[in-house]
Amino acid sequence: MKNVDLLVLGHTAFDYIMQVREFSKINTSAIIDNMETLHGGAAGNVAVVASKMGLDVGLISCVGNDFEDSDYKKELLNENIDISDMILSQEHKTPTAFCLTNPDDEQMFYFYWGAAKKYHESPVPKEAIDKAKAVHLATGDPEYNIKAGKYAYSQNKLVSFDPGQDLHLYSTNDLKEVVANCNILFGNEHEIEHICDLLEKNIDELMKNGPNMIIQTLGEKGSLIYVKGEDPLKIEAVPTKSFDPTGAGDSYKAAFLSLYLRDNNLKTCGRFASTVSSYIVETQGTQTNIPTREQALIKMNDTWPNEK
Repeated sequence: MKNVDLLVLGHTAFDYIMQVREFSKINTSAIIDNMETLHGGAAGNVAVVASKMGLDVGLISCVGNDFEDSDYKKELLNENIDISDMILSQEHKTPTAFCLTNPDDEQMFYFYWGAAKKYHESPVPKEAIDKAKAVHLATGDPEYNIKAGKYAYSQNKLVSFDPGQDLHLYSTNDLKEVVANCNILFGNEHEIEHICDLLEKNIDELMKNGPNMIIQTLGEKGSLIYVKGEDPLKIEAVPTKSFDPTGAGDSYKAAFLSLYLRDNNLKTCGRFASTVSSYIVETQGTQTNIPTREQALIKMNDTWPNEK
């Protein structure tokens, strides 16, 4: 792998995104109003958005034999994302996510791991980590993420961690180890609260022996950025009409890191992240409405016109 600004580890997946009137009950069916097959996976989403925001990006995921000739692979290559170290399984298909969203923006997920089973036998990608300025651990295999994060942290890389919907796969001891070896912890309000509950710590206590920054996304209520020794920084959401919230969190993380790695202040990073994620929710799919960096900067400055 070449030298990159950001190395992303975790799932690259095919997405089935569905809008439903209601979630089905056992032994019944429910109407699907709209369905598309799209590109996704939390790591893939972060990699694509980060690349579009101007970072040099590497991506390592477990993919199946159906990935080689896929449009997804072509897209990643067209975005100049380095996928030379992808872990290929000849026995299994690429991970696939099934996401159902109801009219209240509540979601239900089903996930086929498939090729992701190969994480268990895959070594830490030390050479790729050594060539990266920062490493983002997205949804993926807990053991692999823990080992990769621990190595990256020991090499003084900036390490960010987002357990996402895979949080339930982490034991309490797993969480203690991965949180102790990261600089930035990302999560939505439910995930951060659950991590605090599992570790029996509040956010301030969590940062004493763990990340020096915790970023909690709150949907239409914006986000909160916690830093050791400082008051929480509230970032407002950018008003927009939400059609599908899937992938908004991934785009927030990618956009935030794209400015943070360029030494911008936290308020600017948060507002830029909020702006980019506002585009994602306007259409169905996680990678279907990504703005250019210039578009996002213009919209951010229009939203906060008199502030630097």
